Amino acid sequence: MEVNLPLEGIRVLDLSRVLAGPFATQLLGDLGAEIIKVEAPGRGDETRSWGPPFADGEAAYYLSVNRNKKSITVNLKTPEGVEIVKRLAKISDVFIENFKAGGLKKYGLDYESIKKENPRIIYVSITGFGQTGPYKDRPGYDFIIQGMCGVMSVTGEPDGEPMKVGVAWTDVITGLFASNAILAALIELERSGMGQYIDVSLLDSAVAAMVNQASNYLISGVPPRRYGNAHPNIVPYQAFKTKDSYMILAVGNDSQFKKFCEVAGREDLAENPEFSTNPSRVKNRDKLIPIIKEIMLTHTTAEWCEALIKAKVPCGPIYNMKEVFDDPHVQSREMVVKMKHPTAGEIPLVGTPLKFSRTKVQFRLHPPLLGEHTDEVLHKLLGFNEKTLKVYHEKGII
Repeated sequence: MEVNLPLEGIRVLDLSRVLAGPFATQLLGDLGAEIIKVEAPGRGDETRSWGPPFADGEAAYYLSVNRNKKSITVNLKTPEGVEIVKRLAKISDVFIENFKAGGLKKYGLDYESIKKENPRIIYVSITGFGQTGPYKDRPGYDFIIQGMCGVMSVTGEPDGEPMKVGVAWTDVITGLFASNAILAALIELERSGMGQYIDVSLLDSAVAAMVNQASNYLISGVPPRRYGNAHPNIVPYQAFKTKDSYMILAVGNDSQFKKFCEVAGREDLAENPEFSTNPSRVKNRDKLIPIIKEIMLTHTTAEWCEALIKAKVPCGPIYNMKEVFDDPHVQSREMVVKMKHPTAGEIPLVGTPLKFSRTKVQFRLHPPLLGEHTDEVLHKLLGFNEKTLKVYHEKGII
């Protein structure tokens, strides 16, 4: 028996590009929503050219966040193109875009205009700085937002330069917040029958994602500093060099510290009042960490992990991406999926972390070629006949 997906029957009109918006809509697509990705004719989403690496001309970057979508190309600089988007919005549940603040108003595709076409629409705008405030007209780039949200002030070695996260972290976080907001709005829509406007910004999202570091400052009034791979509130909780590589030791409480000391043959450390409790270890980290560094050099990462995991002390290796996907646990969790692509053949993609007991995520559609579904969508949803489609193609409207 075919199982309905959680968002089956929900249609999302996606005018977003690059990462935050496409990441959000891929999540919704994985959950069963119909995603219609609207792109500019000829060039499409900027990430289509962000490479190498490429899979037969399709950038790995683009492939990473665009499965379970249909791509149509529409020229918004033409009245007919704008009309196509309005007609699609009229029969959609969600409209998502990441143009600059107010950027779609000149096309008549802003929230107030779309709301007239469809009062039930959930309209989501993703920008760098939001729709209000002194920075609302600034372009938003992940790297800039990482600098402004505080994460770079707490990332990197204590005496080194501020360091960004090695992935577009603020875009991913914003995509997660946006998808959560959309799901909440869809539930509320069922109660009220009313759509609404959702303003999501990279800076807001990134500041919210600073969680305990932000709270540390708000409570103490002291800006957190960089600890490298160490933790500001827990010790020992950082990376250590071993006999052959590096690994992570993540002692979360006093009992685990005692077990670590037993495995290391240094029970005296757990008995020392300077190190016996986490507050004392945080206070005396400059004394304790050099001792642990010397201890960790006595065995390999594999030897430490085997002994510490057996003793139920949290720890783990530090993987590169090859090691991540070679790991038997990652493989058992199906974090790589393979999809057939019309030009690139079979392509590997990152799987989903969402594991449903009944409504299992389905990988229905490969990341689409530019405009792959234009004729199909306009014919099936808007009733365009073959003659009209031909004229629109010839005029560069689609």
